[in-house]
Amino acid sequence: MENGFKHEDETELPSSFSHYKVDPGKPAPLTWQRRLNFQGNMPSEFTMPFLEKIKMAPFGFRLMRYAKEEVAKGRLPVFDFFNRRTTTCHHGVPLGGIGAGSIGRSYRGEFQRFQLFPGQCEDNPMLANQFSVFVSRPNAKKYSTVLCTGSPEVPKEGTASGIETWDWNLNGEKCTYQALFPRAWTTYGGEPDPELSIVCRQISPFIPQNYKESSFPVSVFTFTLSNKGKTSADVTLLFTWANSVGGISGFSGHHCNSKIVGKDGVHGVLLHHKTAHDHPPVTFAIAAEETGDVHVSECPCFLISGDSQGITAKDMWHEIKKNGSFDHLDHNETPTPSKPGSSIGAAIAASLTIPSDSIRTVTFSLAWDCPEVRFGQKTYHRRYTRFYGTHGNAAASIARDAILEHALWESQIEAWQRPVLDDKRLPEWYPVTLFNELYYLNAGRTIWTDGSPPMQSLGTIRERKFFINSPRSNLKNTADMSHQNDTAIEILERMAATLEQVHTPLTSNSAFGTYLLPNEEENIGQLLYLEGIEYLMWNTYDVHFYSSFALVMLFPKLELSIQRDFAAAVMMHDPDRMKVMSNGKLAKRKVLGAVPHDIGFNDPWFEVNAYNLHNTDRWKDLNSKFVLQVYRDMVATGDKASANYFWVRYQKAKAVYDTLWNGSYFNYDNSGGSFSASIQADQLAGQWYARACGLSPIVEKDKVRSALEKVYNFNVLKVKGGMRGAVNGMLPDGRVDTSTVQSREIWSGVTYSVAAAMIQRRCWKWHFRLRLVSMKQFGPKKV
Repeated sequence: MENGFKHEDETELPSSFSHYKVDPGKPAPLTWQRRLNFQGNMPSEFTMPFLEKIKMAPFGFRLMRYAKEEVAKGRLPVFDFFNRRTTTCHHGVPLGGIGAGSIGRSYRGEFQRFQLFPGQCEDNPMLANQFSVFVSRPNAKKYSTVLCTGSPEVPKEGTASGIETWDWNLNGEKCTYQALFPRAWTTYGGEPDPELSIVCRQISPFIPQNYKESSFPVSVFTFTLSNKGKTSADVTLLFTWANSVGGISGFSGHHCNSKIVGKDGVHGVLLHHKTAHDHPPVTFAIAAEETGDVHVSECPCFLISGDSQGITAKDMWHEIKKNGSFDHLDHNETPTPSKPGSSIGAAIAASLTIPSDSIRTVTFSLAWDCPEVRFGQKTYHRRYTRFYGTHGNAAASIARDAILEHALWESQIEAWQRPVLDDKRLPEWYPVTLFNELYYLNAGRTIWTDGSPPMQSLGTIRERKFFINSPRSNLKNTADMSHQNDTAIEILERMAATLEQVHTPLTSNSAFGTYLLPNEEENIGQLLYLEGIEYLMWNTYDVHFYSSFALVMLFPKLELSIQRDFAAAVMMHDPDRMKVMSNGKLAKRKVLGAVPHDIGFNDPWFEVNAYNLHNTDRWKDLNSKFVLQVYRDMVATGDKASANYFWVRYQKAKAVYDTLWNGSYFNYDNSGGSFSASIQADQLAGQWYARACGLSPIVEKDKVRSALEKVYNFNVLKVKGGMRGAVNGMLPDGRVDTSTVQSREIWSGVTYSVAAAMIQRRCWKWHFRLRLVSMKQFGPKKV
């Protein structure tokens, strides 16, 4: 391994770790930590000075009008700065693999931030989704609590029958959450029973070089229970889940639950969710493993809220509190759809007796099956459907397989992470940040398709299958055919034409890079992830410039897939006009030969450049960043022929660099404008990138040191006492460059890259200061 890249003779994972046994009750040696009762530090809202608001008013007006127009079309606007989002600071390691949807989980125990559909995010926690524990001992001591420090509001009117009647007793003061993506551990320090130690380990299949299990929509939760008391303890762990995809979706009605037929000792419940707004249906599965020590029972359906008949959340809770299982619960075996206005949930209980001074484990899993991804009239299938099918009936199998196979996943994850965690040359914050920042490959609303061309959504065919202008075949009608037969043939012809359109690949003039694959290379699908939660653009290229290191080192085939898509996009030409928000002018969406800013949003691969604040065809960095990334990927994959091709272009471009050097740093540009001499924090991005890839340096050593010194003294030290990071742009007189919104911002990616460039040049004093800033602003904290 050199510069993070594997040589051909290196194995994917150390063979000695192939069956490495990991204790699920023992957290990793280095983690991000929080006390469960920590309230967090809420980020402050962005504000503008009054004069700047006046200056930005036309820009803001155009953005507001654009957002309203998109909403009127039934589409999400790429930018919507006028609707406030729910902001919390309680996030933890999210659930699921890559690209099959994501469900967040806070360090307090809440399940939140549901991201199951393209561009959609339901931030608020679903408080019915919980783990709970019930403990009773022979000495009549009993304990029960939801394992979450949050709690629902008690209704002001009516009789309480919902989750507000549960025992929300967890204080969290002695409970610790530890995160090291894709795993997390919650240690409940003596709560609720001071003589019972409970550790919950959460794991999702994010496994480097693994293109199968890493696509699965599932997480596994293993509880390690240690009875330190002098008596045995009867313990029941309860897992409850709402039939909802977040928000108010659970109240739309027509949802139903059913028991999973037990197999391989795994029991559970399926929650079939009938979605609205043309979203594809989703099925959840909650499951638990029955062993010689653990008995599993189910409550297939209970009423969370509403006036429907049946077992209420209160009834369900008291059944476990009284009997420790659902064995005596009288429930309807026939699934009954929920009524509009009511919400339902399901529960599974794992019961066991733990002798004194003994340890037992209980394993649960959560899976979901949403095989389709829809963009307008185009439908794609997710990567995991290659292994479980596209029929939407795989949730039970995914949940069961995860319980049976997760020990192997953890051994592979341990083999990947342990050498970095044990490397004493690295400061403690570095590996923790390195691994935890990978969360975005799950929680960035990531979509991983199976790589097949899109099909027309069957839900939209009815709108046009008998359209008057549908193409007709040239079949010859006989003279004696009746009018009825003519009509029947016409109908059949139009149906055939529609089906032909449904199954015909629509990849001409698109960024569908799978057609650039060599015949012998496996199609592992295509990856999409958003620039940010508020910036709805897939695979924003100038941001991927930084994050792509994670993919090329861990999932190189996915990285090459993205590069193929952009290579195909370079040859696209889209003359459709779009309004540029910064100046109100019209510009072509995409010109031939330009690297697009992003792969699109509402119709990715086919309508690129969703970004509309500026005309990105005129940007200088996208094309060069494409060359750098392709060059870097060639180093990783050993493609020498392509490297020789780009070397000639590099030599030609290198001569231009000298025109920007002013004696102490590189000017922003050579236009001679009032901001041409702006000190750009990222001015050595190409130099840093080349060195990080093991390539020859681009800039002379003395120029590198001089430019970094300028960036440190101005972009770092002159902003908030040097404790915020590196501002993107700074004028030579020490004022922040306010010529654009971006120039006044501080980006974590740029700050990290500047710190990395300082390491490369051995500027330890500057790097040490910037590292501390990075750790404080973007890295781990212990509370």
